[in-house]
Amino acid sequence: MAIQELNIHELQARLAGGDLSSLEATQAVLARIDLVEARVGAYTTLDREGALAQAAVADRRRAAGESGDLLGVPLALKDIVCTKGLRTTCGSRMLETFVPPYDAAAVEKLKAAGAVILGKLGMDEFAMGSSTETCAYGVPKNPWDLSRICGGSSGGSAAAVAADECFGALGSDTGGSIRQPASHCGIVGLKPTYGRVSRYGLIAYASSLDQLGPMTKDVLDCAILLKAISGYDRRDSTSVDRPVPDYPATLAAGVKGLRVGIPREYFEEGLDPEVEAAVRNGIAALREAGAEVVEVSLPHTGYGVAAYYIIAPAEASSNLARYDGVRFGHRTKEADTLLEMFQKSRAEGFGAEVQRRIMIGTYVLSAGYYDAYYRKALQVRTLIVEDFRAAFEKCDVLASPVAPTPAWRIGEKIDDPLSMYLSDVLTISSNLAGVPCLSLPCGFSATGLPIGIQLQAAHFEEERLLQTAFALEQALGLAARKPPLA
Repeated sequence: MAIQELNIHELQARLAGGDLSSLEATQAVLARIDLVEARVGAYTTLDREGALAQAAVADRRRAAGESGDLLGVPLALKDIVCTKGLRTTCGSRMLETFVPPYDAAAVEKLKAAGAVILGKLGMDEFAMGSSTETCAYGVPKNPWDLSRICGGSSGGSAAAVAADECFGALGSDTGGSIRQPASHCGIVGLKPTYGRVSRYGLIAYASSLDQLGPMTKDVLDCAILLKAISGYDRRDSTSVDRPVPDYPATLAAGVKGLRVGIPREYFEEGLDPEVEAAVRNGIAALREAGAEVVEVSLPHTGYGVAAYYIIAPAEASSNLARYDGVRFGHRTKEADTLLEMFQKSRAEGFGAEVQRRIMIGTYVLSAGYYDAYYRKALQVRTLIVEDFRAAFEKCDVLASPVAPTPAWRIGEKIDDPLSMYLSDVLTISSNLAGVPCLSLPCGFSATGLPIGIQLQAAHFEEERLLQTAFALEQALGLAARKPPLA
């Protein structure tokens, strides 16, 4: 097996054994990037010299007696996470030249663990999209079929992991933006409980929904990366102060006696037959491994998309107000008045989808419409939270599809925003409720496109979520499959 094809835990074993250095691993993954990046287009910024320098430092740390799960492991980051001295664009012309003066909390943890940061990965502009087609720096392609989307908004992260252009990556998830691209690209992606991972240094889209999480080649890697980035941070007012379990140490607990709930609302009209067949095969594998399967209901699921596309744009309207060409962001070179400068700077800096969501958000927050839309959406959100609470009284984990269909062709939905929004119908509710959820490969379409199964658990039950995913991964045996990318 080529070096870049290794998983994080396999690479760490070879680094610890002394038969491979971090510098060699970094050179191998950079060579892989040179080979396939022109076709995949996952990166917005590649820090080649910085990565090699970090790898050399990691090798010296190991020679001095240090060890660790991520020491010397080359990783990459969604381009929404602040990195000191390394450009962070959010996939937008608005931040084309922005170089943060500090690291995000998660990046601080990765650097302290000795990880090598390769660069930044493509994403939908300000995380607003489901296909990474709104990225201002090019559209990343799906390594399984380069004519297809890789999902969004963390599409570059999913594509890079699937194409072996990094050993693991961080993504962010506001309405499915880790899980949906993970499903489309055949990797593992986990959205933690809201408050488990600090949002300090995560550039905000919708602050009550955003969460950072790992995107990896298998479940053990996911557990390793989640453990590394989790924990309380006083700089994030929504961070929750509670112990972080040793996720990798408990993976093999099994699922015997586990109650797996099947939400009937996730298997209704509009679900692709191949997706349903693959997911039901995964559920059958859990049953064969000793889990008990029960049907449950999440009755307000159908209102999730409408509530989300009021709450998220409303928060985006507020969060993106700071990009005015004075305090932050692109400033136009052609303006005669202050007002004209504001207008032109934002019109030039923001793409069409971001402008659309800002306008939606401003509208639903405006006088006369706040109660009719925004307040009502918050009430629906409360009902969705109660749905999950009731469901988890009857089961331990929920199992369902991640997306209604496999990856579609690039350009197929870009001019149909409503169709694009509806592609998130199965992932949005867990963001509104703040519960942890994971996407795991469970099968393939007839044309060879990956299909993921979504597992969801109660708040701060990531340990149980990962144990379930690990057992299912072992049963299905799909983790070693690679895309046909020469």
